[in-house]
Amino acid sequence: MRPPEFVGRERETAEIERALAAPPAVVWIEGEAGIGKSRLLREYLATPAARADRVLVARCPPLHRPQTLGPMVDAVRQATGTVAGLPLSPLAGALRPLFPEWAADLPAAPGPAEDATAVRHRVFRALAELLRCLRVTVLAVEDVHWADEATLEFLLFLASAVPQPVGLVVTCRPEDVPSGSLLRRLATRLAADSASAAGRLRLALGPLDVAGTARLVSSMLAGEHVSDGFAGFVHRRTDGVPLAVEGSVRLMADRADLSFRGGGWERRHLDEIGVPATVRDMVLERLGRHGPEAQAMLRAAAVIGRPADEATLRAVAGLTAGRAQAGLCEAIDGGLLDDDGWGQVAFRHVLARQAVYDAVPPPRRRTLHRRAGRTLERLAPRPVAELADHFRQAGEKGEWCRYGEDAADLALASGDETTAGALLHDLVVNAGLPAAATVRLIKKFPFASFAGPARFRELVPPLRAALDSEVLAPGQEADVRVQLGNVLLFMGEDDAGRAELKRAIPHLAHDPAEAARAMMRLGWPRSSSWPVSAHLRWLERAAELEVPSMTAADRLGFAADQATARLMLGETDGWAHEARIPDDAAVSAERQQITRANLNIGDMAMVWGRYAVAARRLDRALALADRRRYRRYQSAALVTRAHLDWFTGAWDGLAERAAALADSEDILALARLESLLITGLLQAAAGAYAPAAERLRLVLDEEMRSGALADSMEPAAALSRLVLAGGRVEEALEITEEPAAVIARKRTWIWAAELGPARVAALAAAGRVDEAGKLTAAFARGLRGRDAPAPRAGLATCRAILAEARGERVPAARLFARAAAAWQALPRPYEALLAQERQAGCLIAAGQTEAALSLLADVRERLIRLGALGDADRVVATLREHGVAAKRPRRGGRRGYGDRLSPRELEVTRLVATGRSNRQIAEALFLSPKTVAQHLSSAMRKLGVSSRTALAVLATGAGPGNAEFTQPDARDQGRGSPRPKNR
Repeated sequence: MRPPEFVGRERETAEIERALAAPPAVVWIEGEAGIGKSRLLREYLATPAARADRVLVARCPPLHRPQTLGPMVDAVRQATGTVAGLPLSPLAGALRPLFPEWAADLPAAPGPAEDATAVRHRVFRALAELLRCLRVTVLAVEDVHWADEATLEFLLFLASAVPQPVGLVVTCRPEDVPSGSLLRRLATRLAADSASAAGRLRLALGPLDVAGTARLVSSMLAGEHVSDGFAGFVHRRTDGVPLAVEGSVRLMADRADLSFRGGGWERRHLDEIGVPATVRDMVLERLGRHGPEAQAMLRAAAVIGRPADEATLRAVAGLTAGRAQAGLCEAIDGGLLDDDGWGQVAFRHVLARQAVYDAVPPPRRRTLHRRAGRTLERLAPRPVAELADHFRQAGEKGEWCRYGEDAADLALASGDETTAGALLHDLVVNAGLPAAATVRLIKKFPFASFAGPARFRELVPPLRAALDSEVLAPGQEADVRVQLGNVLLFMGEDDAGRAELKRAIPHLAHDPAEAARAMMRLGWPRSSSWPVSAHLRWLERAAELEVPSMTAADRLGFAADQATARLMLGETDGWAHEARIPDDAAVSAERQQITRANLNIGDMAMVWGRYAVAARRLDRALALADRRRYRRYQSAALVTRAHLDWFTGAWDGLAERAAALADSEDILALARLESLLITGLLQAAAGAYAPAAERLRLVLDEEMRSGALADSMEPAAALSRLVLAGGRVEEALEITEEPAAVIARKRTWIWAAELGPARVAALAAAGRVDEAGKLTAAFARGLRGRDAPAPRAGLATCRAILAEARGERVPAARLFARAAAAWQALPRPYEALLAQERQAGCLIAAGQTEAALSLLADVRERLIRLGALGDADRVVATLREHGVAAKRPRRGGRRGYGDRLSPRELEVTRLVATGRSNRQIAEALFLSPKTVAQHLSSAMRKLGVSSRTALAVLATGAGPGNAEFTQPDARDQGRGSPRPKNR
């Protein structure tokens, strides 16, 4: 954890600077506890304008009986240890009572005054003189609402003086200012003057917005990316109050509710954030100042948790009418509760409510929740969701389950599947239900709107417990087993999920539609041991099953599944099924199936290389998912669309999008891996070979472990390309061996667009040219009769690699040109450029150097425009070897340093490794934070890293000098693909 940086207050800081630049100035900064008043003042004091002044900061502690002028006395003592030598007038003798330790250096005490007012006025004048002698130009007083009366009078004295001796800045919580306080006079005077005086400013600080919250959280997490979902979650729980944001993030870290994954931070537990101690203590201190009736009403309001009328609060608090009204008035006057003017009362701040709630002892809390439930039961209609929550907290399991299911049913009937899923999940996971109730509830789950791998994982134990209960009839057991199989499939545990479905199908005669859906899922080719024919048999069984009761939505779902599965199996008739999927429907259940169909068919169109179809289907899926809040479909569609952008060369901003998607808490495991794959592919193209290899290895291992065989082909191919470029032939063979065997065994050659060329290249590099030829021939047979542009482009590349391995340079060049044209037609520009690079290599080997170098110069330019800077470096090295003065692509930084860090970038990088923030680095190097951020961004681009953490690791693991932070020279790269940074 890092100290939070100062964010979201640029405008306020500028306004303070403008006001204090026009003396005499009075600046009033107000806001609730934790809003950032002190931080704003502290950051202003760090500005050049404030450093040019002599600023004295006085702080008012929350003492029950504060000392007279105590804040001023303490501030002056901190500013100077002695007054000896100061040009003080005899008036300064009035300060002796305040500073007895300086008696020897102060003038003699003045004579008696007429009254206490005159004495106080004399002290004020003497204190103002002391400030002038100390050359104080601005007096800042923090938490002035806790100041003693004399300090407040002194501030009024300074503000009223002509000329005003010093500028004033005060911070205040308006809600803590007593009704008769002198502070109100100061605020009123300031408000009256601010319209006409340039140096008068009243600044009311509001909470941060979601973007500001994201920046604040990110600054605490080493500058790493914070997703919109995470930022929105923290903002909702803290109302954007900076102190609450900081405390909440720290509390999540202390509870290990944060984890670093996929290049950014995410939270493990989504539903609750406890109240930070800093905010809690503030609220509880105020609570303790109230009488017992007010405290009882506050506890009742905290338990109810929403605006409520006096009668409801009174019933929950258990007070008589008179005592309840008195307590309510006291709580409202104290600022913790707010009346909306229509008789509804609630806490002003969500964290205040949480603090009071947490302070209620559990036995009393259960009693209050029970009262709240019984009270709200009298309403018509009953607020079933609130009743479920109250009885849950009261430990009344029967009422909790009854109202929880009623609430889920109501949500489902209203189309709010997200809420329904959360309610049902809570009941199944936490209520300890009997097996029959689990069967009933699990069948209601709206899985399309249910997201998050952890939440699916939590469903497994109660479902297994229901199966182990031995009280279920065969049909009920089948119902639970098929849902368990579905959950396991959603989690990516394919083998286990399929096993449950196979065991369930014979006992689903009472629900033929569910039996057909289970058969359809078994038809999806995700099992490593089944050939295409086995999957097709399950698909045909599902199609033959008579289901008279099947709804229109079910029929749409079956059509979508048939189309998707057949396309995944490489069956051309899948496109006939695809054409029968409509664009929309009027019924919600049908629209959900259409959304899913568009998502899955879009994915399959990418596999086949029909990118226009893929774009249309995925965009349609996104539009429907956004409109209907299908969160799981939405996140999956966003990831798949990003993958399509990788293929088609739409790389601008793609790395940031992929990282944000990987950060999302709603994304499922396989979709998260796809996001990480995109990031790894981009890193490899950019020349960040070591982190790319690490990420691709992670994706490959996880997809193989989960049984996502079709998804594992692309990361295996990309990783093989990296290691083969580094000369590690045996490793490339090992990486591609099992994926290639899966394709051959299952005969799903449609999956070989990337894996086929990678495997053939590895075999050729190992001298196993005959095996490469056999694989290429099998690939060609497997695609016979299939209009699959991407696999056919891959096949063309295999033939070119094979010809090159046989020493047929000129034919190989022609074949690489043909492969490049096939890739470009998709369009897939990156693969087309790599094929053209290989074409040029064959031309050079054949003695056609001039044509080859002309082609390479064009390839270099287009690789740079695309963003494949690592590949461009390799092309530049080839051009230089043949006498062409080609420039390496710039990755940022000052002209003249190339890919090496400039001295300033090196300084910034080393300070990052010490854990300093951008602002701290700026102070150390006398730069602006913006300039530091620019140097940091340039250094990260040059070194091929995407986070401060990775940059710090590089810096701390390197030796002296600058060379350790440079990219490897392009001349050290192997021909054809990038080489990993660490060989």
